[in-house]
Amino acid sequence: MRRRLLAAIALGALTVAAGMMPASADMAQPAVVSADPVDYTPHIKDGTVWSAVVVGDTAVVSGNFTSVTDSAGRRTYPRRHIFAFGLRDGVVRDFAPEVDGPVYAVAAGADGSIYLGGAFKTVNGTATRGLGKVSLATGRNVAGFRAAINWGDVRTLGLAGGRLYAGGTFSAINGVPRTALARMNPATGTVDAGFDAKLSAPGKERTRVEHFDISPDGRKMVAVGVILRAGVKDRAQLVMLDIAGSSAVVSDWYTDSFKPACRDGFQTYMRQVKFSPDGSYFVVVTTGRENHRQKLCDTASRWETGGTGRHLPTWRNHTGGDSLYAVAVTGSAVYVGGHQRWMNNPDGHESAGPGAVKREGIAALDTRTGRALPFNPGRDRGVGVRSFVSTSAGLLVGSDTTRIGGEYHGRISLLPRR
Repeated sequence: MRRRLLAAIALGALTVAAGMMPASADMAQPAVVSADPVDYTPHIKDGTVWSAVVVGDTAVVSGNFTSVTDSAGRRTYPRRHIFAFGLRDGVVRDFAPEVDGPVYAVAAGADGSIYLGGAFKTVNGTATRGLGKVSLATGRNVAGFRAAINWGDVRTLGLAGGRLYAGGTFSAINGVPRTALARMNPATGTVDAGFDAKLSAPGKERTRVEHFDISPDGRKMVAVGVILRAGVKDRAQLVMLDIAGSSAVVSDWYTDSFKPACRDGFQTYMRQVKFSPDGSYFVVVTTGRENHRQKLCDTASRWETGGTGRHLPTWRNHTGGDSLYAVAVTGSAVYVGGHQRWMNNPDGHESAGPGAVKREGIAALDTRTGRALPFNPGRDRGVGVRSFVSTSAGLLVGSDTTRIGGEYHGRISLLPRR
């Protein structure tokens, strides 16, 4: 197992170095991962993991936390909101940027750098609200990159085609008006003057991109959140954009399936979206505190990317009223995480309906049917999983709790490939 794991990690390093996929893409895996976590990952002692990225044999993890221990719990490392460890041995790296607030998103640059997005105001003592760029080797700020939001936060980042994308609650970057979504030069942070999706949410408190993903070929983006319009086109909570050219082109692909409100009147009940490794479909996970066969509250749903006009989901899987916050799509499975108790539960109402299966906090779904697979490690539910990263080594799981697969793993764990 260890020899195969090291070979897979080495292959992953070559893949990242060669730029074979956008920074946001999930890596394809041939089979469902093991339900038994590896024993050597470090433990995060407090807070929540919000995001992670893997560069070669190093995992960079971000969120809202203050300290980390080694896997044995013998040594404690002060790490505020971001840290790194070895994917093959769990050793905590010296990488320790000083960030004064939560880091909600991280992405890997092609130049050995890590981009940060969040609700912070300084990185290593330098004012850089919501956006930063640091060296993975040293943790220091990368010279020449200057980007800052006006207010709010950055919730999601991605790179494709030599461009950096950011989504969140801001309305300007470097003084350039951009509502909730922007494209920048990855070296300088300069806002792309021609790229503006013109997102809006009339009647809502604030337009917000909760999450986005970029297709493996780098040509399409699907963004979800507090969105009602893109330019002059109605786009309820989800919009597909063509990002291959000089401007943001709103696709004729659309769905109105997310128009119906959930029980508690959420500003948005969208949480994450991920493309499949071949780009032929994407999967959306939601919250909502409601289970209704005709709504997509508290569900995972698959959407085909082909064609134009109105689309309906290929399949949907209901939790029965529990939230899903994170998703990964590997080709062999769709992994979903949150604080759900069940899957396959369209008729449950905070209960197990007919046909429901118990899947506490984490589940794997069949990519073709959406039905829950036998994979069932279980985890302490808490608020829920916030981050999945599909890697050459397996599936990284980041959350706010400390038990998965019946073992103690403080907020970060690795379920290895079979």
